[in-house]
Amino acid sequence: MLSVIVDGLWREGDKSLAVRLVAEDGNALPAWQPGAHIDVHLPCGAVRQYSLTGACGDESYLICVGRETASRGGSRYVHETLRPGQKLAISAPRNLFPLHQAERVLLLAAGIGITPLYAMALQLKAAGTPFTLHYYVKRRESAAFARELYRFGECQIHTASPRTALAEHLPVAEAGLHAWICGPAGFMEKVRDVATARGWDDGHLHSEAFQPAVPAARGDAGEIFTVKLASTGERWPVPVDKTIAQVLQENGVDVPLSCEMGICGACLTPVIDGVVDHRDSVQSEAEKSATDQQVALCCSRSHSGELVIAL
Repeated sequence: MLSVIVDGLWREGDKSLAVRLVAEDGNALPAWQPGAHIDVHLPCGAVRQYSLTGACGDESYLICVGRETASRGGSRYVHETLRPGQKLAISAPRNLFPLHQAERVLLLAAGIGITPLYAMALQLKAAGTPFTLHYYVKRRESAAFARELYRFGECQIHTASPRTALAEHLPVAEAGLHAWICGPAGFMEKVRDVATARGWDDGHLHSEAFQPAVPAARGDAGEIFTVKLASTGERWPVPVDKTIAQVLQENGVDVPLSCEMGICGACLTPVIDGVVDHRDSVQSEAEKSATDQQVALCCSRSHSGELVIAL
């Protein structure tokens, strides 16, 4: 854990609040790359994941928090209670949404999904990589980092519904063209639908979820299975009302948890044997069907009677 101080707070549009964090000891905070996020432990007891944004060469961290009408505590606390000078505990950065090398880049953001993509735009601009950013908001006044984005000729802010605009903004698939997508689940689903119709390969689409996926109806959702540790051979049943992580913790196994919703990747653990019932939003469909799989201990279950994990 890192101890930081809130160095500044300011409005970004009419729905978001930017927060600058500096190390309490005055040193530079650990380096990061666009797409990284941190866990923020708020004094209200909530732990929330926020993407780092702005220039990744800065010694401080910048996050941007949208005001959620249905806040579970984190957004409300940041907007109503957090003050400059306040101390917070945060994790070191983790990156499950990295910006890979590409000949040309398309960035598609909706709402607060602009935070990681703004950092990507800055890095692409500095590297001279051709890119275009389309940023969708309901009202222009709600756009975060609007002043900075307007300085880039490659960035366009749209108030038109992405459901109709995406058909115009998402080109036919081309070799060397990759897209990074961030926003609400419905937005990213629409992007993938349009991209598939235009011949995009899944490997050229990179996305990050800010909300857990809505669980689909499952006929086997009530089945009990056994989790087994590959290192010791210990086995425990996982009942329908508990997660794998909860069962492991009850039996003295240390489990790295953060969001507990399947969106941050902190508890992803390699699977040695068994068939995973994937319920996380952090892994791609290709990763979920790969030969070497990982299971999100906080939310996923097992289609097989036993799941052997690399712990």
